[in-house]
Formats: sequence, structure tokens, C-alpha cells
Amino acid sequence: MIATMERVEIIDTAEALAEMVVNSEVAEMYRHFLYIMNTNRETQRKIKRFVQLKERFEEVQRFGRYHPDYKQVNTDVRLAKREMDMDEHVANFKRAEVELQNVLDEISVLIGHSVSNSVKVATGNPFFQTSSCGSGCGSGGSCGCSA
Repeated sequence: MIATMERVEIIDTAEALAEMVVNSEVAEMYRHFLYIMNTNRETQRKIKRFVQLKERFEEVQRFGRYHPDYKQVNTDVRLAKREMDMDEHVANFKRAEVELQNVLDEISVLIGHSVSNSVKVATGNPFFQTSSCGSGCGSGGSCGCSA
């Protein structure tokens, strides 16, 4: 591969962008809440309990509702998941994770559209979809979509 000045500039710009994301307030909050979640004993107890019950559920799931413990294990795993999700530290981490993902999605869309507006960028977030309507809008294309 031949290194041209244009490629070197692109790599430098990409590294600078990555550095800005890593040093951003959103990324700092993500790391902060991750640390708190990972160091809090009660939160870790809830996570560990959920993981253990989830593994048990996966064993029982092979037989489905015909397994004698299916209903109890299913109930236990749902309660443990709810307990874990309602933990303040887990909730704060998940919010920070979503905020960071939104920043990364926004950057991906901006980069993709700087190449061409027809570039499809997989963000997993319907907010970033460029079409004003879904497929099969029923308007015969009068809304501007390609359906």
C-alpha cells in the first residue's frame, strides 16, 4: 500500500478525532460510572447473582417449559435482572453508555455523509435514519422516499 499525503492526513485526523472522543466529558462520565459500578460491592453482588441465574436459565432453557424448574428459574432470573437494572450504579452506567453511543453514532453519520448522502451508516438508533418514512409508506413516493 502506498502512503500518500492524503492518507496520512486522514489517519492523523482520525486519530485526533478519536483522542477528542476519549477525552470528552461524555467518555469521562462513562469511565467514572463504570468504575463506580465495578467497585461497589452491593452492585457487584447483584450482577453476579444475575449472571449465575442467567446461566442456570440457559441450562433449563434447553428443555423449555417442560423442565420441572422452568417456571421458578424464569421468575428468579427476571427478578434478579430487575434488581440489577434498578441499582443506582447500573442505571447511571447504562445512561452514560447510551450517551457515549449516541456521540459515536452521530460521528459515524457525519463521516458517512461527508463521503456521500447515500452512504448507509449502521447506528442501531432510528433517530439517525435519513429517510423521512419507513418502507411501504403507502403514499406512492409523494413523500420523497424511494418506496
